[in-house]
Amino acid sequence: MPSFEEVLKEAGEFGRFQKRIFFLLSQTGITFSSLFASVVFLGRTPDSFWCRIPGAAELSERCGWTLEDERNFTVLPLHLGNKSVSGECERLDVTWDTSVSCTSPLARYGNHSTGNLPLAPCHDTWVYEQPHSSIVSEYDLVCANAWMLDLSQAILNLGFLAGAFILGYAADRYGRILTYLLSCLGVGICGIIAAFSPNFTVFLIFRFLQGMFGKGTWMTCYVLVTEIVGSDQRIVGIVIQIFFTLGIIILPGIAYLIPTWQGIQLAVSLPNFLFLLYYWVVPESPRWLLTRKKGEKALKIMRNIAKHNGKFLSPHYSEITISNEEVSNPSFLDLVRTPHMRRNTLILMYAWFTSALIYQGLVMRLGIIGRNLYLDFFISGTVELPAAFLVIVTIDRIGRRLPFAMSNIMASIACLITAFLPEDIPWLKMTVATLGRLSITIAFEVVYLVNSELYPTTLRNFGVSLCSGLCDLGGIIAPFLLFRLAAIWLELPLIIFSILAAVCGLLVLLLPETKGISLPETVEDVEQLPSHFGKCGKKRKHRDTNSYI
Repeated sequence: MPSFEEVLKEAGEFGRFQKRIFFLLSQTGITFSSLFASVVFLGRTPDSFWCRIPGAAELSERCGWTLEDERNFTVLPLHLGNKSVSGECERLDVTWDTSVSCTSPLARYGNHSTGNLPLAPCHDTWVYEQPHSSIVSEYDLVCANAWMLDLSQAILNLGFLAGAFILGYAADRYGRILTYLLSCLGVGICGIIAAFSPNFTVFLIFRFLQGMFGKGTWMTCYVLVTEIVGSDQRIVGIVIQIFFTLGIIILPGIAYLIPTWQGIQLAVSLPNFLFLLYYWVVPESPRWLLTRKKGEKALKIMRNIAKHNGKFLSPHYSEITISNEEVSNPSFLDLVRTPHMRRNTLILMYAWFTSALIYQGLVMRLGIIGRNLYLDFFISGTVELPAAFLVIVTIDRIGRRLPFAMSNIMASIACLITAFLPEDIPWLKMTVATLGRLSITIAFEVVYLVNSELYPTTLRNFGVSLCSGLCDLGGIIAPFLLFRLAAIWLELPLIIFSILAAVCGLLVLLLPETKGISLPETVEDVEQLPSHFGKCGKKRKHRDTNSYI
């Protein structure tokens, strides 16, 4: 009785059908990365804003002031009197008199330096030259409220974390394609509502929900892609990361062409509605159907795959049933109940957490030389492109485990060297730091592939979603860790990053090598994977099952 892998090989492991599905689902990477990084442009701090004095509207109307005149008369004197006060977060706490001269409203205080006049904090009376350019100007996220911008990104990451658990479970319980389509619908609807939120609280609520559904689209499309190709073609799990990077590269162009934050928000949200058309072209994962005892539907899909690939399945294949393993609702206990599953889960959770923490930490610390936000962001995206190509070149030649470990070790060494390089050679310091970012990006891309290959079909989406949830936790912690430790010593975060990456590099060596091995379909298959001390790349023998085709 042939296994699923043998039937897939007969139908075509990566024929026209799989290539079409791969290309369609890969577009999700562009929209997800745009959502992930959109805060950079949604939350731009306005170039110019100031605190408006009480009664400024009446004064401007009485004196015929323009906004520029108002700023010159009410903010400029404050700055001239006290160079440390810009007029953005404080204002002069005085009575403004225009009865004598509109050109000298502070004439009554002529005997006093404006540096000695009382000040008052600004509360909700800011004026922006571009009032709708970002959520900062829209919701007054400046001065004492500046921390709320960080909160908005933390809320998005919390949404990612919730999506990893909730929608990861849903994909294993109710199906990959159904969860994917509902998630796309959710991202689009929540994105529109967020764009027209009447206040910051509503914006945060739908930012959270958009993050949750966004994670559902990305994780589910990734699992779908890896489940419809053969074991020798799972490199597509790395190639799909290129589309994530393309989203990073495209985003600054979108932001440059669209001047308002609402327009940017809509631009990264509306394309998700187009993915609903996939209902008619992307089938359910036949692997998942097997685990849910829906063999006839799986067989129909396999015949359709063979037809589009110009292949033909034997007419003797008349039924597909599930393996010996009983299907149950997945839970965390299923991931840690057996020794190898427990080892794999704990190491992968740590690898996800470390990769996200170091990646985001290095991005925030390294920055890009120059003051052009759009160009800087574009360059930072192109830095990540070589990572995917390096992985593609090495992953099927030397396996998964060694590049996984070496990329973490290289990131560790780069962080350590950067920490102790002198400040008077900034080009070298930046070059080494960039090497660290490239290395951790490679680790990030390999963990996606390895994670999906180390879980059985019944638990794959749930396992990938749960472990990658630690990525979102790392993203939440990264800015706080970076800035608090940097306040003690600027290079201290790099030391912590170096230690975390080194430990991760050693731990992943304990994982089994999955190069050339069929995707495990049961927990028993995972327990029988070659150990880290055994030979790698050996094909797993077909187990005795009740499945037949």
